[in-house]
Amino acid sequence: MNHPRLRKLVTAINELTLAERITLVKGLVPAIADDLSDTEYERFVDAIRLKGARFHEAQAHPGEGRAERKIPGERDIEGR
Repeated sequence: MNHPRLRKLVTAINELTLAERITLVKGLVPAIADDLSDTEYERFVDAIRLKGARFHEAQAHPGEGRAERKIPGERDIEGR
């Protein structure tokens, strides 16, 4: 994330408790869902699920690198 304003927000939000961060995400969902079609929303939810799964996989296998992971990343799915 190279956008300084967003990075500042993320840094500040990460100082909140887990419960507060979850509440914040839940508060954002209705506006996100409203701006997306049903198909786009499902892709968004899948992308969030994938991001979490990749993070957990990386934590479980430190130092192994991206090439060794089983769960595909955004780059793999998008063909980048």
